Amino acid sequence: MADSTLPESTRRVRAAGSRPRLIATDLDGTLLRSDLSVSARTRAALDAARAAGIHVVPVTARQPRGVRFIAEQAGFTEWALCGNGAHGIHLGTGQTLFAAHVAADVQRAVALALAGRVPGTLFVSVRQGGEVFVAQAGYAQIADFQDHKREPADMGAHSLEDVLAEPSLKFIVRHPTLTPRELFPHLHALNLPGFAVTHSGAPFLEVLAEGVSKAWGLERLCAHLGVARSEVLAFGDAPNDAEMLAWAGRGVAMANADPEARDAADDVTTSNDEDGVAAILEHLL
Repeated sequence: MADSTLPESTRRVRAAGSRPRLIATDLDGTLLRSDLSVSARTRAALDAARAAGIHVVPVTARQPRGVRFIAEQAGFTEWALCGNGAHGIHLGTGQTLFAAHVAADVQRAVALALAGRVPGTLFVSVRQGGEVFVAQAGYAQIADFQDHKREPADMGAHSLEDVLAEPSLKFIVRHPTLTPRELFPHLHALNLPGFAVTHSGAPFLEVLAEGVSKAWGLERLCAHLGVARSEVLAFGDAPNDAEMLAWAGRGVAMANADPEARDAADDVTTSNDEDGVAAILEHLL
């Protein structure tokens, strides 16, 4: 996009020549190519940012185990925000900065009401630091590895009572035939309190603790690191990135981004398969 067509806020950032102190990047559909790889160009740009003293933070719907699949490729060894911002963890030390859970009574109310309204809806509780995945019987049959970076054969077949037994870092809601966009109005119509809901382009809705989003988690990490909101450069492509792109000092959507992400961003770069994150970082550095 030519500078003359950029929003005024973005033109001011470029004109000032400001360099961010923290880069927050989504992974799937943003930093990663469609084959889930980190290109050599992108890795070089991330390394240049780190060499310049800039924090580089993955902010993702994935749990820590899903980040670790690509951490070596991307050079991630420090802070990561997982579960759509619900879980701040240091990949090197394992230190947890924060972990926000959906309360057990809240997820129970959601599950029982939604199952009654939309028969066939299935649920998963992701808990205990994202390492424990408790899937309702029938869920594994409609899932594949890329959905959760877990083999369906390892998901088990638990009763709904087992799924609802403990609070969740992320509470997954999925229907065998309805898309997340089709299922969302039914969840919204329940008019229940105590949770937030988003989706990342995956074939399910993601229920989080009330108020939690990628922006929520990023704000807390920045406070811990002493980084101002205006010093954050964020990249994303999906609806669950929209709050983060709007919150950051500069938000950049990918060319392949969902309209919600584009509308929240200050700028648009090339697609994930064209190394759009690297293109912006090369310009800045």
